[in-house]
Amino acid sequence: MLDLTEVILDDGKVKQYEVLPELKVLSYRFGDFKILGGGPLTLEVENTGEQKLQISGRIGLDVEFPCARCLKSVSRRLDIQPELELDLQDNDYIEGYTLDVDQLVHDEALLVWPERVLCREDCKGLCAACGKDLNDGPCNCADAPSDPRMAKILDIFSKYKEV
Repeated sequence: MLDLTEVILDDGKVKQYEVLPELKVLSYRFGDFKILGGGPLTLEVENTGEQKLQISGRIGLDVEFPCARCLKSVSRRLDIQPELELDLQDNDYIEGYTLDVDQLVHDEALLVWPERVLCREDCKGLCAACGKDLNDGPCNCADAPSDPRMAKILDIFSKYKEV
């Protein structure tokens, strides 16, 4: 929590802050992602009058993601740059005279979330039958489909397979 009393009580006041969020995990409906590190959040807060604050800032977070193909842990940097105008009467971040920095970072991280994270571009993923990591070598599963009705469909897909 960041005390904004000085800015809130003085129309036209601008102040810079540097604060280290206490957030250790980014939790969303689609999973929990550990924060491995990152710098402090630098913020500029301006009271623009009429019970409104203009907030801009920057923080970089190193977050642990699972590879989209093999599920190995991968670290990626999220560069978060919040730019928002808050109405002091109606917002999710300010209660009284304090700003919930963790909630701000949590919500803004979602805006820069990577679409897909791979451990490496040529990741081979996991075997669909046995779950072996194919980056460590081939598995002993037969290439034939377990359901013979799928054989023709798999033939079509193999013609367009990534190389």
